[in-house]
Amino acid sequence: MLEELKGNLKISQMLTNGNGKNELGGRERFLRAAKCSLVECPPVWMMRQAGRSLPEYRKLREKYSFLELIKTPGLAAEVTLQPIRRFDFDAAIIFSDILVVPEAMGQSYFYSDKNGIKMEYAIWSREDIVKLNTDDAAERLEYVYKAISIVKKSLKNALIGFSGSPWTLANFMIEGGSIKNFVKARKLFLENREDFNLLMEKLVSVISKYLLYQIDYGADAVQIFDTLGGLLSPLEFKDGSAKWIGKIVREINGKVPVIVFSKGVYNNWDDLINTGANVIGIDNGFQLSDARKILPESVAIQGNLDPELLRMETPEYALRQTEKILADMNGRNGFIFNLGHGVPPDARLQNIEAVLKVIRKM
Repeated sequence: MLEELKGNLKISQMLTNGNGKNELGGRERFLRAAKCSLVECPPVWMMRQAGRSLPEYRKLREKYSFLELIKTPGLAAEVTLQPIRRFDFDAAIIFSDILVVPEAMGQSYFYSDKNGIKMEYAIWSREDIVKLNTDDAAERLEYVYKAISIVKKSLKNALIGFSGSPWTLANFMIEGGSIKNFVKARKLFLENREDFNLLMEKLVSVISKYLLYQIDYGADAVQIFDTLGGLLSPLEFKDGSAKWIGKIVREINGKVPVIVFSKGVYNNWDDLINTGANVIGIDNGFQLSDARKILPESVAIQGNLDPELLRMETPEYALRQTEKILADMNGRNGFIFNLGHGVPPDARLQNIEAVLKVIRKM
């Protein structure tokens, strides 16, 4: 199968030097793929590549809390760069958390390894929504921008900024933290559209500014994590999530490529395309060969190795699926290799290394 993945020899000659080595650096490779331009092999990065699975990160966690790492620019920059030093991914993603946005709006959060995420309070009423601060919320996230500036001084590969989507953030804000079953945001959406829309508008305002600041400070691309998008039915997804993401993408106005990752959404491709996203991230619940038939050539595809395969004792299963993904996407301009969700905390690093070798031998 690997021989079949070599692709077109002409492409290889155009994008490699006389020694057969790649001419494109990681940053250029990533940005070209995000714009559906020709690359010699797919760029690769992995969601949650920074943090939990790395021994160097765990060593830092012995000294600092999760929130200390996020809110101390030098430490956040260090964690961002750790997986680049180890694996040389084509892109880094700034180490932060989606809940910095509601915190900047006045709804603080707390994190513990045992109990997960808890918000300072849950949004119960219109009054709670009204009092959320949008005036200078994005400015309060200066620690994220400082971390981006530090990373850019030493990073040759691409740097991705990010935010949670309005819909995903609303679920945490209304539930008051992370729980097994998120239900209250959908209830608000169905029963009180006026209050729901008010919350969405406030989140769109802050997220748009937040992402634009990240771009101003050096982010080469941004990703919007709509990880709870699949909680909405196909008939609800457009008004519950997609149209709000679209408002953010329009505010970014093509300054950098925008990746939209909406987990568990398989029946709303037109809604995802209409957000204006340059790249659509696809989780491992959907075949990329089918996504390739659905999505236009002008939209790049990102995905979608099953993260669970990185937990296996040997890389055999991850390699097998990697080869299938590469075969499915062979010859398609605009493909970024990634996972179908985040790197598991107990991922085996040798499995990640093996996957990268297969991709880079194309």
